[in-house]
Amino acid sequence: MIFEDVTLNDGYKMPAIAYGTGSKWKGKSVVEYVQTAIDVGFSHLDTAQFYQTEEDVGQAIRESGLARDEFFVTTKYSGGVPVQVAFKNSLQKLGLKHVDLYLIHNPRIIGDKLLPAVWQQLEKFRWDGTARSIGVSNFEVEHFKTIFSVARIIPAVNQIHLHPYNYAESKPVLDFCAQHKIVVEAYSSLDPITKYPGGPVDAPLAAAAAKRNATPVQALFLWVRAKGVVIVTTSSTRSHMEEYLAISELEPLTAEEVAAIDEAGAKGPPAPTLTARARALFTTHNAIAAVVLVLMLLQLFFRMPFLRVL
Repeated sequence: MIFEDVTLNDGYKMPAIAYGTGSKWKGKSVVEYVQTAIDVGFSHLDTAQFYQTEEDVGQAIRESGLARDEFFVTTKYSGGVPVQVAFKNSLQKLGLKHVDLYLIHNPRIIGDKLLPAVWQQLEKFRWDGTARSIGVSNFEVEHFKTIFSVARIIPAVNQIHLHPYNYAESKPVLDFCAQHKIVVEAYSSLDPITKYPGGPVDAPLAAAAAKRNATPVQALFLWVRAKGVVIVTTSSTRSHMEEYLAISELEPLTAEEVAAIDEAGAKGPPAPTLTARARALFTTHNAIAAVVLVLMLLQLFFRMPFLRVL
């Protein structure tokens, strides 16, 4: 199963699907999961200072026995300490002399005042070769304009949250990135299935999947690919990892199928429903409130003295 590379605006190539070790895994060991991802064919590994998974990614790379140039490694600056310190720590934890892509993780954490200076420091990493490509994450158009005031290098990548339900609101930044040849990466693209099941996009995804003898998950990733966007995904299960990579063998979505998913996504996700725990909590609170109300009524109407101590 071979996923094609995409060419960045700096000339380097990046695999079009990445195995992410994001917030879901923060504080947990992901060595085994990353090893499995490498074994099934992932070569693009995504981590970040914030995730606290850089050491695990580095360990999995070393224990794979594969050469460094077999991997494309992304990590991110998440703030809290000067970027020079964070980057040095990231390289040490990964056990690498360079990363393939270094991103500003979130402009809202860094702040508009510091963004230009942070970007200038990323440019220095780019020039000295410790970060072959540099980019951003979670950037809107206004954040690009902030760093463009000082930038000598255009970001190569913008990694964003993208799925059919937020596609319309993401269009301005997608169009801006296309204009400047900035490759977009998408994380949490499976939200319509994992977080918002039963919504309008279920039907067009199911139809596209049935046509290809595929799964709705694969159809959703085909939608991401149809938008020219790189996939960042994760799983702890080997079969799911294989399912993700297998989309490289599937027929791309037609323009009509993409349009149907877009149209359904524009209707928005289904109304949130209470989880089982929330329902139980809600029921418990109602029961307590009912008991308190009964006691108050008893005290009011029957003036039962022993209830006054409650």
